[in-house]
Amino acid sequence: MVRRAMGSRSTDRGAVRGARRPEVRLPALEAWAGDGLEPDGDYDGLEFRGLDLAGQDGAGARFMDCALTGCVLDETGLGRARVLDSVLTGLRGVGTQLAESTFRDVELVDARLGGTQLHGAVLERVVVRGGKIDFLNLREARLTDVVFESCVLVEPDFAGARLERVEFTDCALTGADFGNATLKDVDLRGAAPLEITRGLDRLSGAVISTGQLLDLAPVLAAELGIRVE
Repeated sequence: MVRRAMGSRSTDRGAVRGARRPEVRLPALEAWAGDGLEPDGDYDGLEFRGLDLAGQDGAGARFMDCALTGCVLDETGLGRARVLDSVLTGLRGVGTQLAESTFRDVELVDARLGGTQLHGAVLERVVVRGGKIDFLNLREARLTDVVFESCVLVEPDFAGARLERVEFTDCALTGADFGNATLKDVDLRGAAPLEITRGLDRLSGAVISTGQLLDLAPVLAAELGIRVE
């Protein structure tokens, strides 16, 4: 597998430093022929296509140079898993357990997920493109060089997370919680709508547009105790 990370696009993003995107080039893959995921399993150069992995336990597993396409992940246990240099397409699932997992050089495309547990996870050079993710739990997670692109995020929880070089591009971000989060070079200008319910005081290190500032003004005023009449 040959992979190169694309450089920062800070020159066309103003003062904010752009995220480094992954370029994942998968080798020839073999179809996975196993009966079920295994805790601490080692999966290398495999294709998982159209599989129902609901309720299975793959905690601590490692996926390297893999493609997961059209798989069902309802309540699948993947805590502390490592997903490296892989492409995940059309995943479906509710309550997928990915706490303290690692995603590095990964593309997540057209996912339909709900209540995904990624608290304490590490995401580095990850692109989330298309699809819809409801109630994404990223509490205390670390996101570096992550792009949310053309997707819908409903009530994502970034409380206590650290975000560095994170971009929201042509995506909807509603009901977001940034309480106690730390932001550095976070570009929110491409989020429409942009709705933040908690943590407006933590947006130092982020950039928003003038229009977004006006939209957030009532919530910001309320948080600062300003009465507008």
